[in-house]
Amino acid sequence: MTTLDYLGHIRTESQRFLAVLGDVDPRAHVPSCPDWDAEDLLWHLAEVQWFWASVVEGRLQHVDGVEGPDRPADRERLLSFMAEQSDRLVTVLGAADPTEQVYMWAEDKAVGYIRRRQAHEALIHRLDAELAAGTVTPLDPALASDGVHETLAVMFGGCPPWGTFTPSGTQVEVVAEDTGLVVPVALGRFTGTDPASGTAYDEPDVSVSAADPTAPAHATVRGTADDLDAWLWHRRNDSLLHKDGDPGVLAAFTAVLAQPLT
Repeated sequence: MTTLDYLGHIRTESQRFLAVLGDVDPRAHVPSCPDWDAEDLLWHLAEVQWFWASVVEGRLQHVDGVEGPDRPADRERLLSFMAEQSDRLVTVLGAADPTEQVYMWAEDKAVGYIRRRQAHEALIHRLDAELAAGTVTPLDPALASDGVHETLAVMFGGCPPWGTFTPSGTQVEVVAEDTGLVVPVALGRFTGTDPASGTAYDEPDVSVSAADPTAPAHATVRGTADDLDAWLWHRRNDSLLHKDGDPGVLAAFTAVLAQPLT
């Protein structure tokens, strides 16, 4: 996973994103983001790329008080802003030491992880743009395979320092058949109280770090990296995936994955 050219993928996926949205009616509905039209999607990725470029450029350790840019008032300026921020993000990330620590909501606060996260951000939103346009092209298999791991390990399986994941003793194996990726995923329960909000949690969860790669899987989910990544991100249904094993384990696993990704 560490050999991927994340900066190249940010550039390529962002360019495709811009090209697709440049030809779409700005009021076109984005089916994978029901509250957005194409122009909202364009602004979202532009703002996200502005934010992370600003974090890395300023070597920020927190983002309290950071004020975002104003949304451009017309489409052409919005397209230009997106192009500018995409170029800026690649430049800033490329100039920074990938081991340097900056603000990041995830446990891994290295610039290198921001490179990875932003490659997947651009990839999935490129897919959103294509869904709005009605012309979907394949996801890069290597990047999608890395996305399967990142989504399971971080987006669903991340555990904050104030929480605890307790394995239930059951595991699912997620297999990308075209790339050879195999991700063992432990099922269990997440408990803890967020000190910032005071919210207490006690709910089903999954964890990659708590899984035992030598233990037999109680169920498996197989497919191409493209289909798995899009499914995990709620951009595609599971009709092209193959599920085998204990029905109860599969049901518990997919119930956790049905939760919103924020």
